[in-house]
Amino acid sequence: MAIGFFSLAVFLFLGLDLDNGYASSASAASSEGVEITYGTVLKLMHERTKFRLHSHDVPYGSGSGQQSVTGFPNVDDANSYWASSSIVRPVPETSAKQGDSIKSGTVIRLQHMRTRKWLHSHLHASPITGNQEVSCFGGDNNSDTGDHWRLLIEGNGKTWKQDQRVRFQHIDTGAFLHSHDKKYTRIAGGQQEVCGVGEKRADNVWLAAEGVYLPVTETN
Repeated sequence: MAIGFFSLAVFLFLGLDLDNGYASSASAASSEGVEITYGTVLKLMHERTKFRLHSHDVPYGSGSGQQSVTGFPNVDDANSYWASSSIVRPVPETSAKQGDSIKSGTVIRLQHMRTRKWLHSHLHASPITGNQEVSCFGGDNNSDTGDHWRLLIEGNGKTWKQDQRVRFQHIDTGAFLHSHDKKYTRIAGGQQEVCGVGEKRADNVWLAAEGVYLPVTETN
């Protein structure tokens, strides 16, 4: 299983950014404490339920009608890989680059690797609970501030690492990326709702799980 996961992750990674030469320094994370940098491909795991942040080319039947975002129980699901250039990407106006570490409080974007759309939110209502809808929107050359999220590390950590508990706060609305055990019964049967809520709760904590992690770029 470990070898199979590594092969899948590397295959997905190479297919995404081979032209930029990222693959030569990538490695699969196998232990806690691995630092997360711009360009890393990973899955985000909801701490309490262990479901992975997931998207697929299925629109919401209500609200914005944009591409839906859910929590998915299957660890081996390729649609749960999130990428921006490879996964975590800076907002356009910064000078951050591939291989840079990411400090708590940094504004980032997350791009879904398969569909190339950005993790997004706005003031539409989520389908199950009526909280704030979280969707996927845009593409490689189409992104706006609705795709911007502030990384907040819980505890004393300064830079984002695999074993750290983190939250993502939406810049435009202030909502926290959130999930719970309320599940869809029809099109996305068995998958749980992902939404935004306006305050810190136990259910808006996430961890970096499986992934292909890039080493920190050394500075001279």
